[in-house]
Amino acid sequence: MRVLICDPVEEKALARLREAGLEVVVRTGMTPDGLAVELAKGYHAIVVRSATKVRKPALDAAVGLKLIVRAGVGLDNVDAEHAKTKGIQVLNTPRASSDAVAELALAHMFALARSLPQATQSVRDGKWDKKAFVGIELQGKTLGVVGIGRIGQALAKRALALGMQVIACDKFVNQSPLPGVPLGPFADLLHRSDFISLHVPPDPAGPVIGAWEIAQMKDGAYLVNCARGEVVDEAAVLAALDSGKLAGAGLDVFAVEPPTNAAVVRHPKVTLTPHVGAQTKEAQERIGDEVVALLIEHLRKG
Repeated sequence: MRVLICDPVEEKALARLREAGLEVVVRTGMTPDGLAVELAKGYHAIVVRSATKVRKPALDAAVGLKLIVRAGVGLDNVDAEHAKTKGIQVLNTPRASSDAVAELALAHMFALARSLPQATQSVRDGKWDKKAFVGIELQGKTLGVVGIGRIGQALAKRALALGMQVIACDKFVNQSPLPGVPLGPFADLLHRSDFISLHVPPDPAGPVIGAWEIAQMKDGAYLVNCARGEVVDEAAVLAALDSGKLAGAGLDVFAVEPPTNAAVVRHPKVTLTPHVGAQTKEAQERIGDEVVALLIEHLRKG
């Protein structure tokens, strides 16, 4: 079994694959054209993260490809439907990074509530302006979780432990998977939430949060997006931040990555991270473990 590693994977995981008898080839940073050329050389399986895009031309050029493993949650960088027509199985590792992403969303909530980036910079500038940083407490606030899958549930549990009220909506779920977290209409969540955290894939119909949705939200609400950049309309978020409709936004993902929208990057009410939801040592080890397990299981099935 010949495996192509297209994006960085833990060295321990690579070593385990080689110990299991797999031929492992590491080629990171390939362009779509470069991936097509490489796949024409013949690989049984490939492993990608979010950087590598596996589109129709690469799949059509592939020789002997049977399995694509996405080391992460979403499959938006893989043309899974076209892969299916060619008999190529597509798998991901949805469990490995759930806690890491949930904790990052919570970190953005804390940073927004207490103006941590601004306070840090103020002290570095030699100031001691305590009155400028009157924050709010998360306890007692209402968190609206949009998408109550693994990550949404992980965040909800942490928020409940902090004394927050948690409500959720999910167009794919009819009954809440968590006690104490009522599931209701999206519009109701928008009206009631002090914080809204997004944990849904991109919707082909357009952004989940745009100008209309923001207009339904509480004045002074906070928005956190650790899902995908396409889930929010950045222009609408900027307008709401400028008007005061939104008190702040925490963004780990952007419409274009790295972000090219200077207004978003420089906005004083926005906390920013460079798509690092899964970037913890623990999550990376779990992702590596899941990748190894999936590949070895596939090998054993022949």
